[in-house]
Amino acid sequence: MKRIDLNVYDKSMGLLIDVSDELTFKKDPYPGSVNIPYEKLLLNYKQLLNKDKKYYIMCNKGIHSRKVVSILEFYGYDVTQVTKNTD
Repeated sequence: MKRIDLNVYDKSMGLLIDVSDELTFKKDPYPGSVNIPYEKLLLNYKQLLNKDKKYYIMCNKGIHSRKVVSILEFYGYDVTQVTKNTD
């Protein structure tokens, strides 16, 4: 599984998707990120994603983003987990 720190991410790399629930996302949205909640993304990935593009997946604690990246990698998508440095 590919993983980068949020400080390394740049929007030119690909779309940043925050898989947090809507309420969590609204409290602390990362500039430039798109909110697609975890369940919605996993149920609709074929309609929402393109296998020819790169996606960067994040969430507040890293648990859902890790699961999403693992599943989408299995299905052949170019996905990278983005982690927040909590120091």
